[in-house]
Amino acid sequence: MRYRNIYITKLDLERLKEMLAVADEFGYHDRSDLKELEREIRKCKVVDSKKVPPTVVTMNSKVKLRDLETNEEMIFTLVFPKNANIDKGRISVMSPIGTAILGYSVGDSLEWPVPAGKRKIKIEEMFYQPEAAGDYHL
Repeated sequence: MRYRNIYITKLDLERLKEMLAVADEFGYHDRSDLKELEREIRKCKVVDSKKVPPTVVTMNSKVKLRDLETNEEMIFTLVFPKNANIDKGRISVMSPIGTAILGYSVGDSLEWPVPAGKRKIKIEEMFYQPEAAGDYHL
């Protein structure tokens, strides 16, 4: 897999840090999904919402992913946990795949851990990115 810049908007970073702080306050600081999300956002370059590249997966982005081993296509919207609903294609940023795609761009290939090992995916298409659409409040 190739190295790419990983971006996060200031607003997404603030919201995710707040979510992590609340989880920590309620004693969930030992959860591996929270630790992985913390590690991932530490790698990100923080940018203003108006300056994030339009191909970057931000919160509330809708993207098409391809599993590079099975060739399966998946379309997801990346959301905060309270809005997650897999039946409606909304995955939580705290899910392994949600954490993995945050901050990456269309064309990027990446791996994420699953119980049976690692899955390799490629971000193939961006259907909607709030910042590119001028929806800075989402």
